[in-house]
Amino acid sequence: MAERHVRSGLVGELSAEFVGTMILILFGCAVVAQVSAGGALTDPAGGLGDHDSIAWAWGLGVTLGVYVAARLSGAHLNPAVTVALAAFKGFPWRKVAPYALAQTAGAFVAALLVRWNYSEALAKADPGHTVKTQGVFSTLPGNGNPALPVHEWGAFRDQVIGTAILLLLIMAITDMLNTPPGANLAPLLIGLVVVAIGMAWGTNAGYAINPARDFGPRLASFLTGYGGAWRDQYGNLYFWVPIIAPLIGGLLGAGLYKVLISRFLPTAEAEPPPGRVPSSED
Repeated sequence: MAERHVRSGLVGELSAEFVGTMILILFGCAVVAQVSAGGALTDPAGGLGDHDSIAWAWGLGVTLGVYVAARLSGAHLNPAVTVALAAFKGFPWRKVAPYALAQTAGAFVAALLVRWNYSEALAKADPGHTVKTQGVFSTLPGNGNPALPVHEWGAFRDQVIGTAILLLLIMAITDMLNTPPGANLAPLLIGLVVVAIGMAWGTNAGYAINPARDFGPRLASFLTGYGGAWRDQYGNLYFWVPIIAPLIGGLLGAGLYKVLISRFLPTAEAEPPPGRVPSSED
């Protein structure tokens, strides 16, 4: 009986990770399709939006996905988050691979829905399904612009830094010994972190900062006509960059928080240190 409960619990967690990541991609990839494909057809000069609308939609997608999944699974929605929490917060290592697979599957299914819904616009804007609209689904160095001199190793560096920022801030926002947000506002703040990263760190590599977010839609695009999905605009094999670099960056960011902040925080029973504004938890 206990074993059945453990298995059903894991099934529920994986279901939550699947749906939460699907929500994230439904907003994220769709806004890029709207801006790049729809904009190219209606107003090449201005389009239907811009970089800021993309950043906001990705951030809101994160927020809504976290609200969907948080109670059941903790709403990682990102293998880099899962690995970092296993390394530094006691998340069971045996669940890392199932979580990552569920996240990638959710991203894959969501990307297929976006591909299907925007099929006419994508076919009109980019009949050959080339690098011109590949960015709807997966990231490229310099956002696919060959005029920007960013190649795979520059993008790799960018993804390590961006994901380190993400995990450091997630660790801070969710640390009950720090000053966590009240009234269930943590998902909103995590979404705002993604908005900020998109606005500040989006040029060099498109701020994937999430292996599932990139690989799932990249696979979906490859299976639906984007034959060059695994390579960048220079012809280099690129798909590995937004997988490996975020995993490294996540460990780095979570580790920095652990070493530089977490170990100095007072225990739950201790008084807040002098000079810090007390929170409602103090």
